[in-house]
Amino acid sequence: MNDESRSTKFLEDYAPPDYLIKQVSLDVRLAPKDARIASTLSIEPNADTAAGTPLVLDGEALTLERVAVNGQDLEPGRYTLAPGKLTIANPPMGAFTLDIVTRCDPEANTELQGLYLSSGVYCTQCEPEGFRRITYFVDRPDVLATYTVRVEADRESAPVLLSNGNPVETGEIDGTGRHYAVWHDPHPKPSYLFALVGGNLASVHDSFTTASGREVALGIYVEPGKEDRCDWAMESLKRAMRWDEERFGLEYDLDVFNIVAVSDFNMGAMENKGLNIFNDKLVLARPDTASDADYTAIESVIAHEYFHNWTGNRVTCRDWFQLCLKEGLTVFRDQEFTGDVRMGPVERILTARLLKARQFPEDAGPLSHPVRPASYIEINNFYTATVYEKGAELCRMLQTLLGQDAFRQGIALYFERHDGEAATVEDFVSAMADASGRDLAQFMRWYTQSGTPELACSLDYDAHTKTAKLTVSQVVPPTPGQIRKEPMHIPLKVGLIGANGDELPLKLNGELVQDGLLEVTEREQVFEFEDIPAPPTPSILRDFSAPVRITSSLKPKQIEFLMIHDSDPFNRWQAAQTYATNLIASAARNGLDLEPVSGTQAGRLAQALEPTLRDETLAPTYRAETLKLPSESDIARELGRDVDTDAILMARDTLRTTLSTALAATLTEIYEGSATDGAFSPDPDSAGRRALRNAALDLMSATGTPEAVERALRHYRGATNMTDAIMALSVLSQIPSPARDEALEHFYARWQDDPLVLDKWFAVQARAARPDSVETVQALLGHPKFSLKNPNRVRALIGSFAMANPSGFNRADGAGFRFLADQALEIDGFNPHVSARLLGAFESWKTLESGRQAHAKAALETLAGQKLSTDAYEIVTKTLGSA
Repeated sequence: MNDESRSTKFLEDYAPPDYLIKQVSLDVRLAPKDARIASTLSIEPNADTAAGTPLVLDGEALTLERVAVNGQDLEPGRYTLAPGKLTIANPPMGAFTLDIVTRCDPEANTELQGLYLSSGVYCTQCEPEGFRRITYFVDRPDVLATYTVRVEADRESAPVLLSNGNPVETGEIDGTGRHYAVWHDPHPKPSYLFALVGGNLASVHDSFTTASGREVALGIYVEPGKEDRCDWAMESLKRAMRWDEERFGLEYDLDVFNIVAVSDFNMGAMENKGLNIFNDKLVLARPDTASDADYTAIESVIAHEYFHNWTGNRVTCRDWFQLCLKEGLTVFRDQEFTGDVRMGPVERILTARLLKARQFPEDAGPLSHPVRPASYIEINNFYTATVYEKGAELCRMLQTLLGQDAFRQGIALYFERHDGEAATVEDFVSAMADASGRDLAQFMRWYTQSGTPELACSLDYDAHTKTAKLTVSQVVPPTPGQIRKEPMHIPLKVGLIGANGDELPLKLNGELVQDGLLEVTEREQVFEFEDIPAPPTPSILRDFSAPVRITSSLKPKQIEFLMIHDSDPFNRWQAAQTYATNLIASAARNGLDLEPVSGTQAGRLAQALEPTLRDETLAPTYRAETLKLPSESDIARELGRDVDTDAILMARDTLRTTLSTALAATLTEIYEGSATDGAFSPDPDSAGRRALRNAALDLMSATGTPEAVERALRHYRGATNMTDAIMALSVLSQIPSPARDEALEHFYARWQDDPLVLDKWFAVQARAARPDSVETVQALLGHPKFSLKNPNRVRALIGSFAMANPSGFNRADGAGFRFLADQALEIDGFNPHVSARLLGAFESWKTLESGRQAHAKAALETLAGQKLSTDAYEIVTKTLGSA
């Protein structure tokens, strides 16, 4: 690995490109081992570029055949080749054309970056820096060009040829058995948005009529025989297109929109202009093969990639430090879409769960970085929860502070100013400030300061003056590279609830507080509410209005009160989570003292849950979420240090058993009353009823009694859809019994030839919290259906174990750490992107108790001593603290 690849890049070092590329003409001749790419680039110097400035082009894993300037071949002495670079020392002054011919080996490209051949399909992945593996180019996001692409291939092996933009021409090449297709994208785009696909693909087609009356041809391309699994993806696409028109006034701008689903893909999906490439697990769905969670994910990700057409494609990011500008904003948009069309208030719960599970630990660990990083070694490592999920929260906070109408006006102004350009976070926030008339200078700290702010809130009631004084103190904890933090601008939604459960009007300085929204901008602030007749119960951080941690002096009875009476759906759910978290954390801290999770307090939790569980006016999905206890990772995050994952598991399992017994009648009523007849439907109400019934089944099975096992086995045997089957299989996988073995064997026999469904079989076993989980996963590595070369299979088995089985991965003897280190090292040899993602599981190792810490550190130090890719090197050294 050369030293330059491991050098740190800094935001403050950004400089505009010396040369711009205005037009790109590509002729790509596909062949498995020897693809030929001829490019003609229309180049001009940037405004401030001095005459004689060298033209430096990026390139990797390429064989260079020809370089010509204005049609004249260059002698070798007029250009130089170095690792990763092609330099032309004295390009002409003014505009000129550059012709380059390169060759690459798609079949040997196991990194799945650039142009690769996998499962018989030619595919590209160019974000962030894959285009340089196709041809030499100024491969950075602030170089935007229009593209015309001719793709040629053997007709028999690749009858379908696709690229960005609109189709222009197709034809045969006489006597060769080859054919070609020409595509043109009229919208300037950076090279990371280039896409090309060639292969034997089946397709389904539809159309969409835009608000202005244009008809757009829609196509989804999949492996032959899987056309019947595309209906949901197509419906989701059309819903997203209509929603974006209605919510943000954004209309699609090409004549065609194509989606291609491939089985070997490092990411979930990619928003290439007009040609979105997807991991097939996020396209293919049928009731017997896809769960409700799959249907929801497909709808969300289809929408996400489509929404990128404006937030990412039409306006892209100036440099990779601005990645949140396209990803955070687009995640926010897909969350709003999902909330509107499917999940309602539950979307906010699911979003918060994900943020707390993935982003909060990132913010608190050695990999902490701002939403807009100030530096990086390998940009692939910054496709993180902080950039995506926390980046989305920043957009949501802006909408909360400005109001939905002003936020939309800000979006419109942003596009008006920067359409067709590469923009910065400052450009986006400035548009919001100018559209709303608000000063957002302090808000910018959210983009530059890492760490999760902590708010300490206390409420004091004065019976004499009838006032309730809310004191809010904020602290942003130190993070790597940032010791001292400045106060943040935090939108804090609050409510005060009277003794009878009624909402009390919030009045500050004689004026009503709209939507309970307070703006916290100082290290300590006091808000004194007037005309409060009696001591109220405070409801703090309603709707999870900011990505912060809250500490308060609420007593258990007050939390119980909120569980029953809070009118804010999020905080009513959060109260139950807080109560359960406190019980489990208390038991885990005290070793073998399980009284908090088995005694009176646990019984009070069950009683407080009853009203929500029995309230049929509440959405079934909401009641289902209420039944789910905080995860083991949630409890570990609450403990913060000296974490014993075995103690957490025991305490959590004990509370599950206690609740299962105390709520037995209610759970049985829910389980039996939520059964559905008739054909499967993915509509929100039907999916909600299944979610509620399966949540009840899961909690009922916590006792592990023969009756519980038999019920779960009947549930599995009677399942008519994947949602019910996989839940029953998950429940049974946790309980050693012949029923578990029967279900696993039956599931495998039925689905062994369906890769996406078989991934679920691997994942269920990897997630099972059992003493022998390391050995189970190790044995599955040798299964004939397992391959380290398939990213989906790796994520299903190794990823599920490392990320979703805390007690197994963090096993006291260190076996889980050693297992992951060994597998990541092997994968790193051929796919660094996947390896680095797996190694992120080590991020919280310093919070573990000393014995586990020692084992984790030893595994990381062993890795650090190996020959690693830049991707893995950055993760390992930063995680160790030795970067």
